[in-house]
Formats: sequence, C-alpha cells, structure tokens
Amino acid sequence: MTEHVSALAEAAMRAVDTDPERGVPLAREALAAARRARDPAAASVAERAWGHALLHCGTVGDATRHLRRAVAHGRRACSPRLVAEARLKLAYAVLQAGRPRAALREIDTALGALGGASADRFHGTRGIVLYDIGRFEEARAALGTALGMMRAAEDLLAVQRALINRALVHSALHDFPAAGRDLREAEELARRLGRALTVGLVASNLGLMETARGDVPAALAHFDRAEQIIGAHGAQLGTGHQCRSELLLSVGLVAEARDAAAKAVDAYRREGRALKVPEVRLVLSQAALLDGDPATALAQARDARRELRGQRRPERAALARLAELRAWRELPGRPRVSVRDLEALVATLDGAGWPGAAVEARIVASRLAPRQADRLLVQAAAARRRGPVTLRARGWYATALRHRAAGARGATVRAARAGLRLLDGYGAALGATDLRVHAATHRRDLVELGLRTALDGGRASAVFEWAERGRASRLRTVVPPADAELAGMLAELRAVARADSAPGRQAALERRIRDHTRRARGGGGAVVEPVRPRELVLGDTALVEFLHLDGKLLALTVVEGRVALRRLGPLATVDDLAARIPFALHRIARTAGPDPARGPLALLGAAAAGLDELLLGPLPEVAGRPLVVVPTGALHSMAWSVLPSCRGREVSVCPSATLWQEAALREAGAATDTGTVTGTVAGTATDTVTGTVAVAGPGLAGARDEAAAVAALHAGALLAGDAATAPAVLAALAGAGLVHLAAHGRLAVGNALFSDLLLADGPLMVHDIERLPRVPRTVVLAACEGGRSQVCAGDELLGLAAAFLARGSARLVAPVVAVPDARTAPAMIALHRRLAAGEGPAAALAAVQADPGGDDPRDAAAAAGFVCLGSGAG
Repeated sequence: MTEHVSALAEAAMRAVDTDPERGVPLAREALAAARRARDPAAASVAERAWGHALLHCGTVGDATRHLRRAVAHGRRACSPRLVAEARLKLAYAVLQAGRPRAALREIDTALGALGGASADRFHGTRGIVLYDIGRFEEARAALGTALGMMRAAEDLLAVQRALINRALVHSALHDFPAAGRDLREAEELARRLGRALTVGLVASNLGLMETARGDVPAALAHFDRAEQIIGAHGAQLGTGHQCRSELLLSVGLVAEARDAAAKAVDAYRREGRALKVPEVRLVLSQAALLDGDPATALAQARDARRELRGQRRPERAALARLAELRAWRELPGRPRVSVRDLEALVATLDGAGWPGAAVEARIVASRLAPRQADRLLVQAAAARRRGPVTLRARGWYATALRHRAAGARGATVRAARAGLRLLDGYGAALGATDLRVHAATHRRDLVELGLRTALDGGRASAVFEWAERGRASRLRTVVPPADAELAGMLAELRAVARADSAPGRQAALERRIRDHTRRARGGGGAVVEPVRPRELVLGDTALVEFLHLDGKLLALTVVEGRVALRRLGPLATVDDLAARIPFALHRIARTAGPDPARGPLALLGAAAAGLDELLLGPLPEVAGRPLVVVPTGALHSMAWSVLPSCRGREVSVCPSATLWQEAALREAGAATDTGTVTGTVAGTATDTVTGTVAVAGPGLAGARDEAAAVAALHAGALLAGDAATAPAVLAALAGAGLVHLAAHGRLAVGNALFSDLLLADGPLMVHDIERLPRVPRTVVLAACEGGRSQVCAGDELLGLAAAFLARGSARLVAPVVAVPDARTAPAMIALHRRLAAGEGPAAALAAVQADPGGDDPRDAAAAAGFVCLGSGAG
C-alpha cells in the first residue's frame, strides 16, 4: 500500500512538471491516498506537487499554504530531504508574494541541512532570488555553482531550469551571447524531456533577451510564440504581459505599453504575485512620462519605491527613485535631493549591474548637482562605446551635454549627430512603419539639445538643420517582400469588417496583423540627411517651417535662398485658435436650412484672422508668394485656405522640407502630362505609369456621379459599385498616374495603420497601401478627414495621407477636417477641371477654394477643409 501511495505522489509531481493543470487533480488524489494510508512522506510529496502546480497557474497564496503543509508532513516523516525539497518550492512562492529576504532564509535553512550534490537546486533557486532582488553578479555565481553540481549528477531537468534562470542574469548584465547559448541549450533539453510548457518559458526569456539587446522584431516573435504555448497550458500570463509592456515602451508605443502593463498588474494581483507589481509600476511611470503626464509618472514611481522598500529590494527601489527624479524634472519646482543621495543612487545602480539605469542616473544627477556634473557625464559618456544601440545613443547624449556645459558648440552638435546616426540606423532596421515612427521617441533629447545649441549660436541655417533632424524627414516605407500570409489576413479582415457582426474577431485579426508586420525587418540602407536651405528648389515660392520649444512657437522661412528665424509666441494660444477652425467649418457645412448660423461664421472669421496674425503676420518676407508649409503639432490638421492671407494663394503642406524636396525632384523628372510619370528619386518605382482612375465607394451620396465626372474630364477609367473592390483599387493605385478616391475615410487613432477607405468588399487600409509596388504620382482623396494623420513624437505621422507620401506619391489633395462628403463634389469636379487643363494641384485647389462656384457658405466650408500635401507643382 505504501509503495503504491508513494508512486502515486511521485507521478503527480512528474505530471505537474509537464502540465500543471492536469497535475492538480492527480496531486489531490495522491494526497487523499496518503492520508488514508497515514503516510506523511507521500503526503509531503503530494502537497509539494499541488503547491508547485498552483505556482505555475498563478495562485501564489494557495500555493504557499500547500507548500507549508508539505514542510510539516516532511517533518512528521522525519525526512530532512523532504523538508528541504518543500522549502525549496516554498522559497519561490514566498519570493513571488513579495518577500525576497524570507525566501533567502528558507533556502539557507534548507541548505544548512543538506550537503554535496543534493544542494544543487537550492543554489539554483538562491540564484533566482538574488536575481529578483537585483544582485546580478551574486546570482550568476550561485547559478554557476548549481549548474556544475547538476551536470556532475547528470540531472538534465535541473540543468534545463538553471540554464533558463542564468540566461536572465546574463541578459540583465548585457552578456547576450552567453544568454543565447544558455537558452538554446535549455530549449533543446526541454524538447528532449518532453516539457512543452518549458519551451514556451524559454521563448519568453528569449524575448526578454532580445528586448534588452534592442532587436524588436525578434523579441516580438519570441513573445508571440511564448504566449501561444503558455496560454495553451493554462499557465500564468502576467509575466508575458509585463515583458510585452517593457518591449512596447522601448520603441515608444506608449498607449499599448500602458495597456499591457495594466493587464500585467491585474494578472499579478489575481495570481497573488505581489513581488512583480512594483516592477510594472515602473513601466507605468516611464510610459506616463513619455505620454506627457509627469504627475502620474511621479505617483507610480513613489508607489513602486514604497512597495520595493517594503519588500527589502534596495536595488530595484533605486530604479524607482530614479523614476521619481526623472518625473520631478518635468514638474514645477526642484526635487529635494542631496549630492550624497545622488552618489548613493548611482553607486547602487552600478552595483546592481544595470548599465542603462546607471547612465540615466548620472545624466539626471548631473543636472541636480552641477558641481559634480563633469565627472558624472564623463562616466555616462563611456556607454557610447558598447552595448545596445539605445544605450550607446545615451552615451553620446551625455557626451553632448558635457560639451555644451563647456561652451563647445561644435563638439556638442557633432556628438548629438553621432547619437542620431545610431538611432536612425536602429530605426531603419525596423520593418513595421509604426515601430519606426514611434522609435523617434529615443531621438527627442538629442534633437532638442542640438536645437538649443543652434539657437544659442544664432545662425538660422543651423536651426533649420536641427528642425529638420527632429521631424518626419525619415517618413518613408520600404516595400516589403510578397507575403501571402499577410495578404490572406487583410482579405479576412475586410470580410469580417464588412459583415460588421463580430467585433471581437475583428480586434483579434487586427492584433494578428499588427504583430505579424512588427516581426518584419527593415531594409536598412543609408539614412537620408536633411536638406539644406540652399539646396531647396523653391524658385519664387517661400517655405515656412514651424517648430516649438519650451511652449513657444518659432518659424523658419526660406526665401530666395535666405533663411530667417522668428519667435512667434505661446504655442498654447496657437493650439487654442487652431482647434476652433475645424469645429466652425464642421458646424457651417452641416447647418440645415438655407442660411448657416452666424455664430460659426463669426467664430471661423475671428479664429482665422487671429491665426493669420500670429503665424504669418510676423513673416513679411513670405507675403504675396506661393507657400510651402512645414507644420508642427496641431498645425498638421490646419485648413490653411481659411486664413485671410492664404485665400486664393497656392499653399503646399509637407511633413518636412526634406520630403518636400524629394517630391519636387520627382516632379522635375516627371512628364508634364498629369496622367504619366516616369523616372525615380530616392528609391521610388522606375516603371512608367499612365492614365487616370476614379473610384466611388459605397454608401456615399453622389460619389458615383462625382467619380464619373472626374473620369470623363481625364478620359480615364471608373471603378464604382461592385467593381470598386480592394483588389481592383489596389491594382489601379499601382498602375495609374492620377487616382481620385471618393469614399468614406477613417483615421484609426488607436492604431493608425488600420486607417481605411470603405470599398465594396470592405476597408482598404494603410497596410494595403504599404504593400504596393508603386503608387500614383497624384492622389485626390475625397474622403472625410482623409488628409488627417496621427501626430507622433518628432512630428512623425501615421495615416492614409502619410502612407501615400511615404510610398512616393508626389502630392495628395485631401481634407483635414470633418465635412460632409456630399458637399465636396462641386469642389472636386472644379479641381479636376483645372488639373485637366494643366494647372498644378496647389494652384488649382487655391482657385477653387477662392471661388467655390456659388454663394452657399456650406459649399465653401466643405472646399476649405482640403489641403494639398507634398509638392503642389504640376
């Protein structure tokens, strides 16, 4: 009977190792049998198996109770080995509950009763505890000792576990080759031992390693694989959410990072894993700071520090203190911190083996302790020589700060450029557009420092360089290779969206597409340097580039090769007036009855006059000239034609002067016929594309008549009704020189790559546009808000209009405000009449907006909402 009960308990232990959910009922059965047989040894094993299973499934409190019972049963059985084995698992449970010092006591107590090879796993678990506390070198030594003992005993299962844990420590110390070797060996052992769940845990740790190294596509691929495997086995997912949040934050995807972090906190609380909650609070603090919310960042950092101190984890508490100081810098007042405290903070982070945090602490401390600044920045600058790209870039930032403090402007800008070159190469290696765009977050400090240095020097041309370095001059898409899997998912998403009956399925598909594209790698290649003012092919056109710093709006003008800088005033005033214009246009265009309300007309007139005075009034050199406008912030959605000085004036809008120059050069190499374009600039398609196509989407009153009229004006093709499907429209976009799209449009602010146009078979998305081999030279997007983009860090843009410009369209005419689609037809037909006569898009649009063909203010409001993006020349 006793042998049978012992065998049952051991079987439950083995089952838990491979499938925790299946192991629980077996452990329950074994425990019941042990109690009937009055066998405390078997009861200890069964309770240990039960507690181990619950640890895997994420219920730490219940696991702790079962493991304490396992200790008690082992004592009753007079078995030091069983007591020690139970204490080993109990130590890990206590650690997860947020009591690392108590976990160390449990392990040391067990080690005191054991010796020789039987102590190997105890050294291994001790290494895990030391890792979670933040004592990495001690953790690596403990795990190395454990592995030597395990290999000597040929305990493959123990070796596999210790390898996984040591790889975590290697990654934390930035020893990535060693981490990779350990994880590859661990995965091979897990497969040999038939431990599928462990394969998922190895994948998660590979993701952590690639996150620390900065290889985002590889990290995402590993995390996706881990989530599938771990979820299929019913194991805890809190760690997966935390890992994903840290990765998303590393590339500036703040909203997604906050969402994943919130899921991690919920999961950890359900699982009783109090140890991990303050770690996620640090992610939430960093995300809030990047999101422009320093008060929330400070609150999260304070809570994390309090909890970490309660858990007696001084190294991680130092991370929280650093997060507090970073948040304080963005708030009024100065944090109260002594030089001694700053020195202690830096020493703690250095001792913990966190190079990134130590560099950041030195940068922060240099600002709070000016007398020690030079020494601290010299130490931080050493990071520029080795490590992940983002860490080396921070080293160059520290170098630039040191030169700036010494008054060496030339050395400052050279160091800042060196850091940007690293980050631009890093961004070029990312295949997904949203990753490249949001990764601009890392560039912000370097660009701001370069801009301040240029302003100090007083040379407008130097300010122009840094204004261009800081914005979307790198907005361009590399054509991905043929991807049948992505094409299938996009077609499925269209069908699901058209059915409009399964929002959960649609959200799941969008996530699959998003994750799939983010695993792609970029083409790399040379990074385009910003254009210089004297290189701009402007003729008699004036260029105005807006930028902001410290809450103030500035303007750079380039006229006949001369650059001038103006300080315009508070950005908040401009933003307030700019917000009134789309509201007023929307109200005017949608007013029922013969006469629009006078209130919106008065509001529009006052806001437009105020903005004109603020934005263009102080720039007399641009008066009377065609304009190229490079906006910033809210001005990206500005309806420029409503400004009194822009009425009837040719205005082109572009995300950067560099992109405008590329578009202008494409125009110089293009045929004058609006239906034909040849030549190539900056890697765009070389094939000749001809003809005009007009498209009418469903559910839009008058769209078919509008598209038919446009097609007739250019003797082009018409796609309408059931013929206006996504495949047909994509083929038209790839093969025509001019395309007119009259369809419902949507800017998906949460994930702008799913911004779309509604067609007969569902939405055509930004993802579709990015996969085209070529795009039309000219696109007219008669879709509500089709010209609006999501404005990200560094004035980087995401949306339909941004996608066309990034793929190489020379110019795009589209609305930036929400006006009724039905009212745009007269303006669009008048626009195309002028295009067919040979006028350039910007001049044609200006003429139509100055004289919309009637006295109805609603038609004028609808026409006023359009802008010409890119090169407006014809």
